[in-house]
Amino acid sequence: MDLNEQDVARIARLARIELTPEQRGRAQQELNGILHLIERLQAVDTQGVEPLAHPLSAHEDVVLRLREDAVSEPVSEARRDELLANAPDAQSGLFLVPKVIE
Repeated sequence: MDLNEQDVARIARLARIELTPEQRGRAQQELNGILHLIERLQAVDTQGVEPLAHPLSAHEDVVLRLREDAVSEPVSEARRDELLANAPDAQSGLFLVPKVIE
């Protein structure tokens, strides 16, 4: 599937970006290149290929990066106060942050 100039113009309009004719031509080439790469990827036979939990697991062991989330040190009020010592603002053991959504 190749995009034509009208397709690129429509995509630019939907994205609310203004493209000059030269930029439109370059965008058309780049988008068509991306679409051709996707077509090549879809053409690969993946029957019988086991899905990976992580893309790097095909090349290296990623067990440490995917370990279980577990508490690694005891919780104490002294440790909490130590962690909050550099906070710009804290109250009742919690970080106080400025309101960003009204």
